[in-house]
Amino acid sequence: MPQIQTDPRVDAYIEKAAPFAQPVLRHLRKLMHQACPRVTESMKWSMPFFIQQGVILANMAAFKQHCAFGFWGSDMKRILAKDGHTSSEAMGTLGRISSLKDLPSDKMLLTYMTQAGQLVESGERRKSIDSRMRSPNSKPVRIPVELSTALKKNQLAAKAFESFSPSCKREYADWIAEAKRPETREKRLAQAISQIAQGKSRHWKYQNC
Repeated sequence: MPQIQTDPRVDAYIEKAAPFAQPVLRHLRKLMHQACPRVTESMKWSMPFFIQQGVILANMAAFKQHCAFGFWGSDMKRILAKDGHTSSEAMGTLGRISSLKDLPSDKMLLTYMTQAGQLVESGERRKSIDSRMRSPNSKPVRIPVELSTALKKNQLAAKAFESFSPSCKREYADWIAEAKRPETREKRLAQAISQIAQGKSRHWKYQNC
């Protein structure tokens, strides 16, 4: 069996996380290595990522009041959707995770993680981001100066925003830019930074990032 390959930066990330988040992150990490012996760890956008054969399988993150864990790839998205895992409350696939009790069973998680690894092992997934999901005519997201400045002042929000999909980023950018009055823009900006720092999309109650 291949030797477990861990990254000391992930250890440091877990140690700095809130007390409630540490056992969740450690448990997810342990299961990931159990299900995918060839997986390696890395830090991207200041969050722990699990990678196999150069392809991202999943990532996890800790926020002030919850954790998030997300699988990458359209195939995994379809598999999870069949079981009702289409979170609209947080970044990631499994919704807002505040304790180990919020996680699916170990058996179910191991099944998903194993499937994620097998998709890469078989060659069905060869890239971290599915180019088929990208629109060739999509325009780059233009971030208002006010939002960009506010994100630079809030590291937690900046980390979460970086991991959002282009559509989620655009919703926030357009919402801020469309404000006509300075006081309206300031109010929206404060609300946006608060939601983003929690890993929430602009319309987090109704859709998923």
